[in-house]
Amino acid sequence: MTRAHSRPATLSSRFVRSAWRRRLTALAAGGALALTGVAALPAPAQAAGGPTAYVANFFGDTVSVVDTGTNTVTGSVSVGNSPVGVAVSPTAARAYVTNFDEATVSVIDTDTDTVTATVPVGGNPLGLALDPSGAHAYVANSGGTTVSVIDTATNTVGATIQVGNSPNGVAVSPSGATAYVTNNNEATVSVIDTATDAVTATVPVGASPTGVAVSPSGASAYVTNNGGNTVSVLDTSTNAVGSTIGVGSSPNAVTFNASGSRAYVADRGSDDVKVINTATGTVTATVAVGDAPARVEAAPSGSAVYATNVDDGTVSVIDTGTDAVTETIGGFSGPYGVAFTDAAPSAGRADIDVRLTAQPHLNILVPYLSYTLTARNTGPEAVTSATLTAKLPTGARATNLASGCTASGTTVTCDYGAIADDASANRTFRVPLGLLHLGPVKVTGQRTASAPTDPRADNDTASVTCNALSIILVTCP
Repeated sequence: MTRAHSRPATLSSRFVRSAWRRRLTALAAGGALALTGVAALPAPAQAAGGPTAYVANFFGDTVSVVDTGTNTVTGSVSVGNSPVGVAVSPTAARAYVTNFDEATVSVIDTDTDTVTATVPVGGNPLGLALDPSGAHAYVANSGGTTVSVIDTATNTVGATIQVGNSPNGVAVSPSGATAYVTNNNEATVSVIDTATDAVTATVPVGASPTGVAVSPSGASAYVTNNGGNTVSVLDTSTNAVGSTIGVGSSPNAVTFNASGSRAYVADRGSDDVKVINTATGTVTATVAVGDAPARVEAAPSGSAVYATNVDDGTVSVIDTGTDAVTETIGGFSGPYGVAFTDAAPSAGRADIDVRLTAQPHLNILVPYLSYTLTARNTGPEAVTSATLTAKLPTGARATNLASGCTASGTTVTCDYGAIADDASANRTFRVPLGLLHLGPVKVTGQRTASAPTDPRADNDTASVTCNALSIILVTCP
């Protein structure tokens, strides 16, 4: 792909616009670059000054840093060739950027705005999304038929999933259990079980599907059909399309507001954003934006949606209360993907991700279950202290407690010292098995205290259930 970093002065703006439209339309039709709309997971609640937006500049090989409090570009980060998609980790510590012409993903430290890692993936990576824990990033490799799964703790590809032809967009359900991938050259969506990294269903949708977003409730996934001028509404409980909504020309990306009552669709060919009432499945507003909007994303506050206008180098800010553009930000070079983080990503926050595993140790004399209670620090700061508890079933007791753990009745309390960013600490204990323990044995771990502030609650607990058929026949997941 040849990239234009400047436009010859002899070309009229109308000619340039037409030429770039033909180029992008051809690429979309071939599945090479359909300008995906990936629903990034919301960052934690923003500081008073507003969140920071990261915008990928396809023609500039950079990511622009935007202060959304003033809607001005405050910095630039050099990444790989032709950056397209952007996603921010749930802790707001890192931004991940797909480099379309380089087959890599750049990892940006949002505290320093520097690239700290470059991860090789498949050909022409386009859309990407992180799971709610931030442990894995799913990357659609549009130049082939695969999705690369990046382990964000090691910045390496831990799995490669075969999907359809020319995967474009990726979205992960709020539960983290399922990922949805649009296959641009097959008019299908691949449904991935994230626990097994296996495709469990392939759903027919409209022509040339590009963007996908899962509703906040997880009940539906909206798919923009770039070649069909429609949005397919996929029922996630049945993996079937329940309805199809007509929108504008070449719909390319979609996002939801916080409540899920409205969906916003970037119509690249119509130079506007359609607003859909999700209860009625009808378009209730059309908002004119810039030239060829490629991507839409709702700001964490919910008060604005940002649309990237690739052909005129601007980003439109839409007021969700009035469905009107309140500001147009300039200074970009082919803006595509956009994602948000907090204004102060490292202001006294360190997220603890709780994990719990069990293993049976069976013998005639003293059968028992051994447990490992893990505190993983997903950052952005180092943990100075943390306390996790484990709740045992009624009648159970804990033995062989690791240093730092105590037991009182059916509660095990473990203290953890300092844990560096991206590091883990383990504590172990045993639960002896007796006749009273036959049947399900469920143990739940929970973060009860940590410093500095933990910004998330959805990964503060973990449970594991073993099934004891006898004292010598026990299975654990």
